[in-house]
Amino acid sequence: MTEPQYVAIAGSLARAIRTGELRPGARLPSYADIAERHGVSDIVIRRAIKLLISQGLVRTIERRGTFVTARPDLTRVAPERQLESPETTFGNESGSDVVIERDTARLAATAELAEALEIAVGATVSHVVTRASEDGRAVSISDSYQPAGISGVDGAAFLEETIADRLPTPAHAAWLGTPAGDLVKTVHQRFLGGDDRVIMVSDISYPQDRYDAFVFRMPIGPA
Repeated sequence: MTEPQYVAIAGSLARAIRTGELRPGARLPSYADIAERHGVSDIVIRRAIKLLISQGLVRTIERRGTFVTARPDLTRVAPERQLESPETTFGNESGSDVVIERDTARLAATAELAEALEIAVGATVSHVVTRASEDGRAVSISDSYQPAGISGVDGAAFLEETIADRLPTPAHAAWLGTPAGDLVKTVHQRFLGGDDRVIMVSDISYPQDRYDAFVFRMPIGPA
C-alpha cells in the first residue's frame, strides 16, 4: 500500500517528538506553516494532527494551538501502522538504532494453518519471521503466513485484530527475553480481501509494557 501523505507527515512529527526535537509543552507550527513546508493542503495536516492526537502525542487548546503532551506514551495505531514498514514504524517511535531482521521460508500448511488461511492441509505457505530491536533491546517479533501466490497485503480490504496478554510461544519468549511464566502483549491479525478471502495471518508479540494503549480503525484500503 502507498503510504498516505498524512501518515508520512504524522510519522515525521512523531519522530521529532520521540527524539526530543519537539519537547513536551512545545507548540507546533500552525497548520498553514506545516502545510506549506510539506507542499500539501490544510486538510492533510488536519488529518496528520488528528492521528497524533489519537496517539497521545499532542493536544489542541482552543485559540492557542497544538502542543506536545507532557508525557507522550507509545500508542499502537492500526491500520495506519500497516501502511508502514517496521523500519519506519519503530524509527518513528524513538531515536534509537532500529534493526529489523527477517527470515523467510516456505512450508506445508498444518491443520491449524490450513484452517486459519482457509486452504487445504499440506498446501504451500509462505512464512516470514520479523524481529525488531532498538539499541540492542528486542521490542517485537512476528510470524506471518500467506498462501502460495500471494505477497504482501496490497489486496487487503479489511483488517481484523485480536489483542490479548498471553504467554508467548517459545520462539517469541526467547527473542523478547521474557522470563518463564511472564505474559507479553500479543496481536493476532487477519488481512482479508473484499471477497473475505484470507490474504495473510500474523501473530505479533511485544513486551507487555511496550505500549500504553491500542487504537483501532477498520476497514483498511487505499487512502
